Amino acid sequence: MSGKPRLTYINGRGRMETIRWLLAAAGVEFEEIFLQTREQLLKLIKDGSLLFHQVPLVEIDGMKMVQSRAILSYIAGKYNLYGKDLKERALIDMYVEGISDLMQLILMFPFSPPEAKEKNLASIAEKATERYFPVFEKAFKTKMSNMPTIKKFLQPGSPRKPPPDERYVATVMEIFKIN
Repeated sequence: MSGKPRLTYINGRGRMETIRWLLAAAGVEFEEIFLQTREQLLKLIKDGSLLFHQVPLVEIDGMKMVQSRAILSYIAGKYNLYGKDLKERALIDMYVEGISDLMQLILMFPFSPPEAKEKNLASIAEKATERYFPVFEKAFKTKMSNMPTIKKFLQPGSPRKPPPDERYVATVMEIFKIN
């Protein structure tokens, strides 16, 4: 394995996208392996690579890490992006948890039944605009989008993934046997 972190996930945003963003913020190049079949996932489980039988999986510094929060904390600490003291870390953790709450709503939307999509979208939009966006816009949207490494990540041709489409949803449902 090269010195680059290796990310294993489906070829889409999902729970890996925040990890990609953090690596981009740190200016770290990474390799990606995209799961395309259930058999690939089962092989990782059988080989013991997935501690809790789930992805994302990040191989870094000789470790096979799972659990998004643990991965993000490790990368943030490794690349000095986790605050200078306990108070800054607490603020960072609050933002991370807020993003996590919002992302959970968004991540599940493509998998909601067709008859519930309109209602779910309205609920997500309401929560996002009332709870989350005001906080992020006040404190860190401008600061984040002006970082040269983030600007590069937001450009076409970067490892950033597009929003989920029907093919992505079908792939995820097949790999994880979601009905």
